[in-house]
Amino acid sequence: MTTAGLFALVLANTSCIDETEPTSVATQAQAERSSSATKAQAMAMPAQLNAMDEDYTDNYNWHAPFGYPAMMIIRDMMCNDMGFPTSDYASHFYYFGADKYLGGQYIYLAYIWEYYYKLIQTANAVIGVVNPESATKEQLGFLGAAYAFRAMAYLDLARMYEFLPNEMTKSVNADNNDVTGLTVPIVKPGMTEQEARNNPRAKKEDMVEFIKGDLELAKQYIPNITDRISRTLPNLACVYGLEARFDMWIEDYSAAAAAAEHAIAESGMTPLSEAVALDKASGMNTPSQFMWCCNLVKEDAAVQSGIVNFVSWMSNQTTYGYTGTATGQYMICDKKFYNRISPTDWRIKWWQAPEGSDLRNQKAKNHIEYLIASAAEDMPELASLKFRPGQGNTEDYNVGSAVAVPLMRVEEMYFIKAEAEAHTDAAKGLATLTDFMVQYRDPNFAKKVSTVEAAIDEIIFQKRVELWGEGQLFFDYKRLNMSVNRGYEGTPFFNLMRLNSNGRPAWMNLVISVSEYQDNQAVNHWNNPDPSDLYTPWE
Repeated sequence: MTTAGLFALVLANTSCIDETEPTSVATQAQAERSSSATKAQAMAMPAQLNAMDEDYTDNYNWHAPFGYPAMMIIRDMMCNDMGFPTSDYASHFYYFGADKYLGGQYIYLAYIWEYYYKLIQTANAVIGVVNPESATKEQLGFLGAAYAFRAMAYLDLARMYEFLPNEMTKSVNADNNDVTGLTVPIVKPGMTEQEARNNPRAKKEDMVEFIKGDLELAKQYIPNITDRISRTLPNLACVYGLEARFDMWIEDYSAAAAAAEHAIAESGMTPLSEAVALDKASGMNTPSQFMWCCNLVKEDAAVQSGIVNFVSWMSNQTTYGYTGTATGQYMICDKKFYNRISPTDWRIKWWQAPEGSDLRNQKAKNHIEYLIASAAEDMPELASLKFRPGQGNTEDYNVGSAVAVPLMRVEEMYFIKAEAEAHTDAAKGLATLTDFMVQYRDPNFAKKVSTVEAAIDEIIFQKRVELWGEGQLFFDYKRLNMSVNRGYEGTPFFNLMRLNSNGRPAWMNLVISVSEYQDNQAVNHWNNPDPSDLYTPWE
């Protein structure tokens, strides 16, 4: 990371200033005339999922800005279960797990803010030009997809930036303003520059109504989609999945359970089998395995970069990425987390077993096929084997990094349903979890708990195992006031990541970028407190 990357930023405010549309995207006039033009504009949404931001890579030599998959890594870095054993080559992401440089003046938070509002901009471009009264069936489908994309983006942003109580910062900020219940500015099609420059953070109740409206419109129009383009466009099952996430955020548990059930039924999918999930060529990297995904192809800039992409960071068996044999750095899981996984749960094979363990000693029989012969011996314990490079190719980034990355999996819906039920009936929620685990993950699973809290803890733990590396656990940690405990005797993480919190850590209340409040005066003085360096690493 260059020193320049740590300097304060003065950037264009992408949430409130219109940008010139890329030449590859249809103009509004074209979209109004043609379904094919609308499709071109709609496909800017999944393209934005994979977009590599060359302003950051070229100007700051920062190799983390590669779209939504980067957001997944960032959020998991802020939780308990994922990180690095050494600081070598880790600086592009480890700051998010080390509570460093997380103020609005740094590039790390600026990128998150800019990325999401660019994604919203692509959705607004479709919403702004499709007239439901005169649209074709295909255009209505794209309109539904746009509402789903926008709902997903605002739901992520609202949960990331909403200030919630924590041990280190107060809701009254340095400007003596109380930011309790504030989310992010809502940007709609057709807003004037004057309106955008005076666009305050939406109150939670207003954001709730806005997202709810988008989800209802998405459900209305999205059944018209006939071609999901390798599952990069959402369908009705995905909208129900978003609704389930949304209902958990607002603690409407009965609605969340119902939405999760609808998502499961509508998807027509069953949870991944051990053979599919551990396949050395296609494990966790193929569109058909997911409800909704990013799908990178070799022409994408992130793939062509060789290193600025998801596989470079999350597939430990490549020879060209930031993790693996090329650098000797590895993405690992937490030791206590790993030790809690049952040895009869096949998901334990997603991580390299510790030296001397039965699983490590019996690696020839454990159904994990290492892509590099030496990996069985040389890969450090706890290193991830979950995300395979494309076609199992460890050497050619044009092939290995051209993968699908999960935005939503049907497995998540089972865990949402179980937790939602457990909030009012511990036995019912645990029964739903048990049915899932015994049928799909661990035939020997059997847990007895007596309290709601214990049931939710077990459900969330199994969800942590299932969705490790997929960027969804952040929202559970924050919502449920869960602690991060990475500092303890025997921790596998390097010293700066050994942080412990009492309840949700302060860094989970993200800080708005300086670029926004410089141009949007209604946000100025209403930022969340800067949490940087408030936690001392355990030694």
